[in-house]
Amino acid sequence: MAKLFLIPTPVGNLEDITLRAIRVLKEVSVILAEDTRTSAILLKHHGISTPLLSHHKFNEHQQVARVAERVARGEDVALISDAGTPGISDPGFLLVRTCVERGIETECLPGATAFVPALVNSSFPCDRFCFEGFLPQKKGRQKKLLALAGEERTLVFYESPFRLVKALEQMAESFGARRRACVAREISKIHEEYRRGPLGELADHFRANGVKGEVVIIVEGAAGKDGTCSRSTS
Repeated sequence: MAKLFLIPTPVGNLEDITLRAIRVLKEVSVILAEDTRTSAILLKHHGISTPLLSHHKFNEHQQVARVAERVARGEDVALISDAGTPGISDPGFLLVRTCVERGIETECLPGATAFVPALVNSSFPCDRFCFEGFLPQKKGRQKKLLALAGEERTLVFYESPFRLVKALEQMAESFGARRRACVAREISKIHEEYRRGPLGELADHFRANGVKGEVVIIVEGAAGKDGTCSRSTS
């Protein structure tokens, strides 16, 4: 029986992909890619010649039914994003739901996701955490942060380098300038950087020095009832 395969791809170094993922990408009938130009570089590096089809947030609503029909007819299809695991702040959810609703088998391979190394390497508790992805770009950012101000679990955010300083300033305002955080950027790339410190100081640093590359922000959880910040309870 044919399947829809969800294949994680490297967030940085092109070697951060599993042998199984490479095999499946070679065997499927077509690969759905968020950006075919970006994905073509990865496929060429690993000698994968499977045809690519564009599948992104602007066309996924129109394509999910057609893709599900292809799988139903017996074609194995793989979905990849520009980097990381499909469905995590990237297209994927709608297609998976459509396939599941139609009784079509889906399978997600384990692999790269940007927030996992950022969280583990942040030095903050990672046994319990709250993944928030991208904040709203305009309306609702401050409201969202204020709602999270009392969250005791470690908080995980994705952010664009163009909005990083604004995000850190707003977090400092909502959570307190002394709340500790870690900004991870360019994960698994040549210029990978982890900068840790209070939110206020991090905002000052990146305001003065600028930032390049995609970013993950890890924020320590709020203080518990005993007045201390959250720690592992396992």
